Amino acid sequence: MAAAAERTDELVREYLLFRGFTAALKQLDAEIKVDREKGFRVDKIVDQLQQFVQSYDLAALRDYWNYLDRRLFSRLEDVYRPTVNKLKTSLFRYYLIHTVQTGRNDKAQEFFLKQASELQNQAEWKDWFVLPFLPAPDSNPTFATYFSRQWADTFIVSLHNFLSVLFQCMHILFCNPVILNFEAECLRSSLIQEENELLRHKLFALQAESSRMKKEELEVEQAVVHHKLPAYVANMDRLGDSELAMTCSQRSTAHSLQSRGGFLSSFLSQSKKGPSRPAHPTGASPTQTGSMLLGKKEPTNHQSAKGKEGTVSCKDGKSHFSGLVAGESSSLQQRQKRLQEHGKERKELLSKGTFQGQSAEKKTDISTAETEPCSELHAEQAETSTKMPTSSAEAVGVRQEQPFIVLSQEEYGEHHSSIMYCRVDCSGRRVASLDVDGVIKVWSFNPIMQTKASSISKSPLLSLEWATKRDRLLLLGSGVGTVRLYDTEAKKNLCEISIDEDMPRILSLACSPSGASFVCSAAAQSPISHMDFSAVSSGGKSMNQVPGKLLLWDTKTMKQQLQFSLEPEPIAINCTAFNHNGNLLVTGAADGIVRLFDMQQHECAMSWKAHDGEVYSVEFSYDENTVYSIGEDGKFIQWNIHRSGLKVSEYDLPSEATGPFVLSGYSGYKQVQFPRGRLFAFDSEGNYMLTCSSTGGVIFKLNGEEKVLESCLSLGGHRAPVVTVDWSTAMDCGTCLTASMDGKIKLTTLLAQKS
Repeated sequence: MAAAAERTDELVREYLLFRGFTAALKQLDAEIKVDREKGFRVDKIVDQLQQFVQSYDLAALRDYWNYLDRRLFSRLEDVYRPTVNKLKTSLFRYYLIHTVQTGRNDKAQEFFLKQASELQNQAEWKDWFVLPFLPAPDSNPTFATYFSRQWADTFIVSLHNFLSVLFQCMHILFCNPVILNFEAECLRSSLIQEENELLRHKLFALQAESSRMKKEELEVEQAVVHHKLPAYVANMDRLGDSELAMTCSQRSTAHSLQSRGGFLSSFLSQSKKGPSRPAHPTGASPTQTGSMLLGKKEPTNHQSAKGKEGTVSCKDGKSHFSGLVAGESSSLQQRQKRLQEHGKERKELLSKGTFQGQSAEKKTDISTAETEPCSELHAEQAETSTKMPTSSAEAVGVRQEQPFIVLSQEEYGEHHSSIMYCRVDCSGRRVASLDVDGVIKVWSFNPIMQTKASSISKSPLLSLEWATKRDRLLLLGSGVGTVRLYDTEAKKNLCEISIDEDMPRILSLACSPSGASFVCSAAAQSPISHMDFSAVSSGGKSMNQVPGKLLLWDTKTMKQQLQFSLEPEPIAINCTAFNHNGNLLVTGAADGIVRLFDMQQHECAMSWKAHDGEVYSVEFSYDENTVYSIGEDGKFIQWNIHRSGLKVSEYDLPSEATGPFVLSGYSGYKQVQFPRGRLFAFDSEGNYMLTCSSTGGVIFKLNGEEKVLESCLSLGGHRAPVVTVDWSTAMDCGTCLTASMDGKIKLTTLLAQKS
């Protein structure tokens, strides 16, 4: 704090000098010179006190200590007041001992004269009034200890340590100005840049590895296909007309034909393409297509096509052509049938990857005209059908192995005791957290983690909820029967209402999505404490089996609208949740019953026995046709809200996910906490669930067909049991919050992998 304040003073001086505010700069320097807090420098404050003692300035000493008390000590909790009083008593005794040691008995008598009215009624000063009149007070057993060098050094060190710890916790006592957080922001920004760089390198490495694996798989697949299929079949789709003619001419037995025979074979292969292309992509007629293809081949074979049949300049070629044309009309239909059969066979060969050499060898005696587009299209479809299942299987495998990518994980460590609630607001920009000591923190995490508001409650707090419409407001339920409306921007309580003196514990709060009202669950005092481990270890259950009320309050007027009827008897309601439009409210009670309320009729629509023991947490599903609940019996159950008591699915969860949560320490120390906040939360599509564990949050895949939940990702990062979770989907990247019993909150940013 001292370093940050000193650096900030220098920056302010530089800014005032840059702006030319010389008068303000002089005033600032004058104020700093007489700064009584010494820039939060503990050593300077202690030196100032010692200077007043050595100069026998009792008035200045009292005034300076009273200033520190008003400015700093008065903001501490009442539990630290005895420590402050002991330090004040020791400071005045230190002054008296100094006056006696230096022979200034007049100053000692002056001290008692001025302080008599304040000290005469204090028992610790009863024996000190005789100090100025003792001839040898350093040898008196009552005062001998205070004259030792050891006592003086111990007092100075104690005072120094107390002030040091106090200044380190200034962010709790005061809401620090934003300018004092610049060092933390710079450090966090550099850490984020380094982390992003590491993640970028990791992503590049994963992409390179994935590309290499796909290339290897493709090479293996091609090697298998080429091994099973002859070269002229496997490569047929990549051959053009001239290459097909060359391949077939090489494999034919008529190698001894003369140049006119080669010309005739080429001509026939081209002329057959006309009638074999009824569905040509360009929409041309068979005759036009044949003419076009014939004209394409003429420059190579030195031919000219004129009219329907075309004329050939070579006499030998003309004689051969006339003989073949006479028999072509009779064999045309047979050849077309053979082409279709060949196309079907090639499709089977490419899809199954098997080939029999002898039968295929017989089928390839057809001329180059048998490679029409119809067979090529069949081959492409066959290749596509063989590749599609492989790619889809790979995609499914990636999704099952890792449905989310962890982009970052940050820690919020401003709490010093176990967390009870940790909730993100509706906008997904701020988080409100509450610990068992009654410390409330409101903080943001984008772009950097920063505390926006801090408050300490004198009365114990048991519940917390964000208001929906004005998301700057917090609802806080206490253990003395009151609900407070806290403004996180103004950092003050707007109002405080009393619920019921007979039922002082406000166990749950839920604000409707419209923001017009909120429900409040009030319960009588529990026979056992929520931190009593003996009741748990001895098998005690249902600590909230006490009467309770469920009330509806108006958010604007802060007046009670009605009280819900709880059947069969009034019971403590542990958890509440609205659906997306606020027409339905689901509650979980200490008697193990889940109740569904119609908020338009303000009555219970249905209820059923859900758990053996208390219901700890309830939530609506993504489609809102079912509700999920976690109970004291360790069951995680999905219920159909259209048929009362109908189970859709049921799973067993470990005790570390349902509570009670146990934190063990040295010498048999055990701290037990019963569930208060949310025990599970869903992603944006309701397919995955985040729960608690002993080392961090765990994400499970929800699948009603399976008997056991499938663990997809463990977030980790905690050294103490996680007691509450939340999953915000307001941003593009999902934000998971996991809060533990050591006061640490982990904020994990996830990126969902879409298929």
